[in-house]
This record gives sequence, structure tokens and C-alpha cells, in this order.
Amino acid sequence: MRNTTIRCLALVLVLALAGSAWGETLELLTWKGYAPDALIAKFAKETGITVKPTYTNNEEMIAKLRATRGAGFDLAQPSQDRISSVQAEFGIYQPIDYGKVQADQITASMLEAVKKNTLVDGKSYAVPHVYGTDGLIVNRKQAPGAADYSDLLNPQFKGRVSYRLKRPTLIATAFGMGKDPFALYNDPAAYQKLMEEVGQKLIDGKSLVKVYWANGDALLESMRAGEVFVAMAWENGGWKLHNENPDIDFVAPKSGAMGWIDTFTIPAKAKNVAGAYKWINFMLRPENAAVFTNIEKYDTASKGAIKLCDPAVRANFERSFTQADIDKINWYPPVPAKLEEIEGLILDKVKAAQ
Repeated sequence: MRNTTIRCLALVLVLALAGSAWGETLELLTWKGYAPDALIAKFAKETGITVKPTYTNNEEMIAKLRATRGAGFDLAQPSQDRISSVQAEFGIYQPIDYGKVQADQITASMLEAVKKNTLVDGKSYAVPHVYGTDGLIVNRKQAPGAADYSDLLNPQFKGRVSYRLKRPTLIATAFGMGKDPFALYNDPAAYQKLMEEVGQKLIDGKSLVKVYWANGDALLESMRAGEVFVAMAWENGGWKLHNENPDIDFVAPKSGAMGWIDTFTIPAKAKNVAGAYKWINFMLRPENAAVFTNIEKYDTASKGAIKLCDPAVRANFERSFTQADIDKINWYPPVPAKLEEIEGLILDKVKAAQ
């Protein structure tokens, strides 16, 4: 009887331990598409952890975590320029323990940029995951020399240029002038002066512009029709056009493409911190990152993943970006509130100019 009781207790203990290992969950707050079903299944098979994604955007992500003071989720994926100000005010994330991150599989320039741009009181709060860029889409047959943002103001392409009248264009124009607007973010007076110079350049170049685009599909159509030769836009649009017409392609500007990064952050009251680090390292493992890129067509911070992608996907990135181009990307830092007001006034002046 006693032996039977011991065996029963041992069985209960084994089942309990198995349940704790294989009944584990990871509550993930992320963007649509950032947690493909195939990778969720692979991760569960490897670790016994079930990933439960909740899809959202930056604004909702911040609101959800503010409402709970950083509870309810084990991992979140805000953009890197939306972290430091929120953390400084609300304390909804916990510092990243980079010793638990497999940094050798991450592109070093992206990791350093994210560490810098999420720094609060000497601690950093994110790991890079997905990125994308604004650069040039060029019809190489019609505009073979176009290679930098300054070509949006090149009289050689008069009437064949298109860009948005939005803040990325102001910043890109400054970089094309050989200036670094991000270096002036903490000096509003100097930033105002630079933006006034940029605004005047855009006013002087208004006659060169075919159309200020607001709709991406309309821009692509104008390039298909041969109405626009040089445009500032995202890489996916350029690659789509290249698939239709090899003369058109995305070009990483000489002064550096403008880049955004969506990250991994761990909420302040996360319950499964160990699982969060496992998912971060899993998603940045090159073979897994390649699966993501094949599906979503966005690149990741995973070093070497592109070489494992489908040939057509790999070809797009390798045509447009050398490693030097990637290391030169100008990553958007957090924006001080005063600067958006400055930029808004400059944009209004450009719009109103005749």
C-alpha cells in the first residue's frame, strides 16, 4: 500500500512538472504579421512555450501598457523612437539584460542604434527586430545618375520628381545637403535654422516637382506611366516596380536611407521574462528570420538572414543594400515635442509658396 502511494505521488509530481514546462505561455503584444504561425509552431515544439499574439500598433501598445503599468504582456514590439519618452514618464518597461541576448546574431550597427535611442537613466530598453527604409525609387534608364536625396532638387529631372510634403522629406533633404539634423535634436534654435534652409531649398525646387504624392499606389502608377523618374519612397514600392520593369528600382541614397526599427521590449510586470528572451533569440536566429522575411518582405536585424531567404527576396535586398549602405542608415531617434511644431510650420510654408 505504501509503495503504491509513493508511486502515485511520484506520478502526480512528474505530471505537475510536465504541465509547468509544457503549459507555459508567452503573451506577445505585436504588429500584424510579426509572429507567423509557422514560427509560433516551431517555437512551441522547441521550447514547449505557446506564443499568444495580440496585434496592435504603437499608440494602442503604449495605451495598453500604461493602463496596466506594464502588466498583462511578457513581450511588446514598439518602434524604437517611441520608447524612451514613454519609459521616462510612465516606467512601463524593464531594462534589457543584454547578457541574455545572443548579440552575435544581430547586426551590430542596429543593436547600437537601438541601445542609444532607448537609453533612459543609463539603461537601455530594447532589442532591434524588424526594419524598413525610405530612400529613392529611380528609373535608371531615364535618370541614370540619381543617387542621393539631393537629386530630388536636381534641375536635370525637372517635372519628373515626386515626394511627400512630410517630415521625412525635410530630414532627408537635410542629409542630402550634407547636414545631420538628428545631431541638432537637442538644440531647437539650431534645428529651426536648418529647417528654414531646408524649407527654402524645397520652395526653390517646387518647379521641379511633378506631384507631391500622398497615396503610395498613385505614386507607383505615375512611375509605371513614365511621368516620374525620381521619387522618395519605401523600398517595397521600388521592388514591386522592379519586378514589373527592370529599369526601375529602389536605391539606397549615398547620404544614408532613412530607417525605422520595430523592437522587442519587456514590459515592467512581465510574468514570463525567461520565455521573452527565448522568443527574442529564436526570432533573430538567421534561419527563422529568413522565414519571416520571405513571408513579410521586411528585413530584420538578424545578421546573415538574407542569404537564407528565397532567391527573389534575397535579390531585392542585395541589389539595393550593401553592408555599408545598411551601416549608413539614418535611424529615426525619438522626436522632442518642439521640433514637430517647427517642422509643421516649415511644411506649411512650402505648401503655401507659389
